[in-house]
Amino acid sequence: MTAVPSGPIPPKGGPGPASLKAPATSSTNPESVTSTGNKTSSSPGVTPPPPAPRRSTRPISSDFLSDKATAAFIRKVLCAQHLADRGRNTPAPIQDLLPPLTSRNDVDLQLYALISIIIKEFVQNWYARITPDETFVAEIVQIIAHCTRALEQRLRKVDLESLLFDEIPELLDAHVRAYRIAKNSIARPPVEANSREIYHSLWPLPALSPVPTSGHSSIQVQANNESAYRQLLVQGILALLLPTEDLENECLTALVGQLFSELVIGNLIVNKLSEPWLIWEGLIMLTKLVRKRSTTEVSKHGTIEASINLKTGSDMVPPTTSEQGLYVQQAFWSIIQWGFVIVNTIRFIISTVMLSRVLPTRSTVTSVHQVTPTSHGDQKESYHPPATSESRPQPIKVPIADFKIWSCVGNLLEIDTRMPWMSGALSMAQWGALKGPGNLAGFDGMIDRLLSYHIHAYILDPARLPPLLRAVRGAVFPNNSPGAPSLIPPSSDEQLAALRRRCASALLALVPKRVGRLYYGSSAWPWSTRWTSTRTGANSRSGPSKASSNNTAHNANDTGEEVVRVRLTDGGKSVRDSHATLTPESSKRQFGDTGVRPTEAGGDNRADMCDEDNDEDKDRILSEIETGVLDVFSDPYCNKHLVYGILELILVRLMPELAEKGVIELWEERLS
Repeated sequence: MTAVPSGPIPPKGGPGPASLKAPATSSTNPESVTSTGNKTSSSPGVTPPPPAPRRSTRPISSDFLSDKATAAFIRKVLCAQHLADRGRNTPAPIQDLLPPLTSRNDVDLQLYALISIIIKEFVQNWYARITPDETFVAEIVQIIAHCTRALEQRLRKVDLESLLFDEIPELLDAHVRAYRIAKNSIARPPVEANSREIYHSLWPLPALSPVPTSGHSSIQVQANNESAYRQLLVQGILALLLPTEDLENECLTALVGQLFSELVIGNLIVNKLSEPWLIWEGLIMLTKLVRKRSTTEVSKHGTIEASINLKTGSDMVPPTTSEQGLYVQQAFWSIIQWGFVIVNTIRFIISTVMLSRVLPTRSTVTSVHQVTPTSHGDQKESYHPPATSESRPQPIKVPIADFKIWSCVGNLLEIDTRMPWMSGALSMAQWGALKGPGNLAGFDGMIDRLLSYHIHAYILDPARLPPLLRAVRGAVFPNNSPGAPSLIPPSSDEQLAALRRRCASALLALVPKRVGRLYYGSSAWPWSTRWTSTRTGANSRSGPSKASSNNTAHNANDTGEEVVRVRLTDGGKSVRDSHATLTPESSKRQFGDTGVRPTEAGGDNRADMCDEDNDEDKDRILSEIETGVLDVFSDPYCNKHLVYGILELILVRLMPELAEKGVIELWEERLS
């Protein structure tokens, strides 16, 4: 896939097609077009033909994220000398001017856009004042390209399934447990315990010590330790990835190390991803993507329900038989829907069995030491040297059903506390699938291969990386510059609380309302609601208040079906109404201004009370989601432990030498 536009792209953004000459293209700018448009508007009788086709063929584009604008921006920043040599009307493709970063051109285009922004804002601003030479920038690009190609080769040897769904969720689970232990301290007033100190003692990290307090000295010491730690990480990476001749250039390695440690790791990764508001914004974006995918299925079911509602309308069925007809039609459509569900389930099972038979085994592609308890000597050597006993052991291939992501999600949602029976049932089902007959979910089993296939097809697809990089660039660097980002941090505690509540609402909207109410301890069962409403109605009838003669049953009772036929008089006696002989005037007097019975409009006091209860219940559920799920990401200092832990894990999986030897030892081996 080539991201280079078909037509020439002038470096300064001047509109001009390929058929025009160079002088005309260089002389055309937005001001000249504007002046020409003013002249034509002032004299409508005289319209010269040349300006009209120029304005129609090359409109000024404002989409800085498009491939065309991205390629032009890269040429302007990184290929200025090539443009001066070749001319403006013959731009060469990006892959011919710059060294490849990866094996995909679309990924290279987005990566070079990010590199161009960093070099333009943080290198060329001061280097252009010293000398106009572009050789130094070209050398930086060559070093970055060499590092990215080496990282891609190492990435091909990493088990991404285990890294993303087993090891990283294990770190997230450890963060959740440590944070909840730190917050729920056993210390009682007047004894005070610092939650950050408790968390840091449970997850000690030298880069984040000492724990910053209100004093300025500890904050500065911790910031210096963190900066030194990032420098060590980058120096170790450069010692493994850079060629020997580039390592001997101290000026070059110092500049590249500073760029990666402070700008990339410090500002873009750690300081951004550790902010609670950014994590909550990311969760809101994920919920939007999930709901966007489910809109198509919902729209299909919505058309069916709309047709059912039209058929069962009150104006098409007589009032005396509307309820019976409604029940019959609902039963008929329920049978049809259940039939579709059964047929689709059988079809899914058959297609799953047939697909699992032709899928490749998971053991064919391995990147780690596969050690079984029965045979310790049969090991498959990885691409890198074997790890020593002092370093972190390489992960063992485990079934996908046994990944840590399942226990991490259960711990984050507090399933053990809220529904222990569900946790036990899921654990029993997991054990049966792993150890039961057929070994369905065991390693390289039918379910294991099927899950692995869907992970590689829908999650680990390389085609999803360019849109992700484009979205990150648009959010962090709007208009290809470090200006005001599209995600603005809250400026007050009220805005932060509103963002937190919005994130909780987005998470709650992913599940049906009854499921959410049932999970968080509400009465979501239909018979429970009827029993409660019946008791409420009985209590209200035991001591009826004085009502006017035109008050209807739905203003005095809270029962269900009796509201249709029972009306209270002034004396509190119940009389039955004949719904078939109601006139519009009596209907208005009896059922309010709408003239519609409560069963048709649903506008009784019980519905109003249920709405109030639902609002209070929803607020309680949202508060529990905030305190139980979202609160574990509310401390930036604790979040930094998680971010650095994930960063260390990824670097060790890519470069196991970092866990075996120190940075100084690595540099001595390369330079000796």
